[in-house]
Parts: sequence; C-alpha cells; structure tokens
Amino acid sequence: MLRKSQYIALGFVALVGLIFLSLPESTTNRVKLALTGLFLPLFGLTEATQSAARRTGNAIVPREDLVRELEQLRAEKQKLEFNLAQAQGALRENEQLRQHAGLPARVPWQLKPARVIARDPANWWRTVFIDVGSRDGVRADMPVIAPDGLVGRVAAVGSTRSQVVLLGDQNCRVAALVKETAENGIIMPYAADPAVVTLTYLSRGSPVKGGQTIVTSGLELKPGNAVLTSGLGGVFPSGIRIGEIVDVRNVGFGLYQEARVKLAVNLNSLDRVWVVVQ
Repeated sequence: MLRKSQYIALGFVALVGLIFLSLPESTTNRVKLALTGLFLPLFGLTEATQSAARRTGNAIVPREDLVRELEQLRAEKQKLEFNLAQAQGALRENEQLRQHAGLPARVPWQLKPARVIARDPANWWRTVFIDVGSRDGVRADMPVIAPDGLVGRVAAVGSTRSQVVLLGDQNCRVAALVKETAENGIIMPYAADPAVVTLTYLSRGSPVKGGQTIVTSGLELKPGNAVLTSGLGGVFPSGIRIGEIVDVRNVGFGLYQEARVKLAVNLNSLDRVWVVVQ
C-alpha cells in the first residue's frame, strides 16, 4: 500500500506534467533548455572522469617494459659517451699532427640559425630569403647548410634579411669530391631537374659510379670559373654533404666524365637553415 506522502508526490508530478504539456511550444523548449543546463555540469563531470580513466589506462605501462626501455636508454647514453670520447681523442690527435706538420689549426664552425621567410616567384627553385642579415653577423658568400647537407650560399645581405642562392643555381658552383675515390670536380646546374646537379670535370676512366657520396672539397675556385665561394678562407668548408651520384657519362668527346648528383637536401621544403658565419 502506498503511503499518503507518496500519493501526494505522485499527484504533484502528474500536475506538473499536465502543466508542462499545456504550455506553448516556445515556452516548453525554454524549459527543456533550462533543465538541460542544470544537468550539463554533471554530464561534463562524468565524461571528464571517463576520459581521465581512459588516459590513465593508456598511460599504464608494465613495469618490465619501463625497466627494459630504461636499460636501452642507458645503453644508448653510454654508446654516445663512448663515441664522443673517441671523437674528442681523434680531434686532439689531429690537432697534434697538424702542429707537427706545421699546418694551421682548424677553426670550429660557428652557426647562425635562420628561418626561410620568402621565395622569389621568378626563380622559385634557385633563391630563398632568410630572416638574418648584417646585424646578425651574416656576410655575402657565407655557406648555408641544413641538417642533411649543403643548401647554398648567401648572395646579398640586408640589415635583417639575406638572399640565398641554392645549389643548382648558375651562381652557386662548388668545388666537390667523390668521398669514396677522392676524385675532384665542380658542382654545376642541371637544367632538367632542380633536385639534381651535375658534377663535372671528372677525369676519364675515374672509378666513379652510382651510389657514391659527394661532399665539398674545400678547394678554392678562381673567379674565372664564375664561382663565388664562402667566407671561410675563400672556400666552402670541406666535408659538407652535397648528395649522391645517380649515374655517370662521358662528355667532351670522351676527354672527361660527368655525373648526375641527387641533392641530399630537399630545396623545395626548406624551413630552418644555418649560416656558417665562421
């Protein structure tokens, strides 16, 4: 049997329901919206709790996996420390040998980070503009590099921005060598593909072939070769990666060879670069 208070409650609910059904549609919608607003914080709290629970569940990693990852990181750290010690030892040995041979000491590179801010629509594949200039210590003919290798050289300098001509431009020829054979040549434009350059003046019969690595040689090219080189002693620093040989062919009636070189840096997706200021 229902108690008197329960009958009163049921009657009240029924009365409210009848009143609600008799209201105009616009008023009913406002009431629904108000009631929904009252319960939204509870819904949000429930959803947030469920989301937090899901994130916590995803973040839980077995202790064995964490220990294994920690051991791997420690091993990598020790390996890097060992490689660093080896490199430092080789550097000291190299400097000692250079002193005994009477050669000048190598100057460490000083890099100025820069961001590519514009391109020349009339020369899209060959020129970019960067957001550093003379006030940042940048000068004309300084090399510009990216993590993957050589980008080009500074052609013109303003106070806050500079123009960079890219590899493959007629005004950015570079003395280069084949890393595997020490064969010297000159990097020149290759008109058919902006991602490819030509390594020319390779000696006839030189054992160069596809897949070999091309780097800067550090040799100075005279103005007669129409080459503007960097500010490091008048040459690009040696050992900067340029690219990889695609194929080789004889030219000049067989007097010498040329190689097509796929550039290491994607010049069409440049964002961050570094200017070698010393």
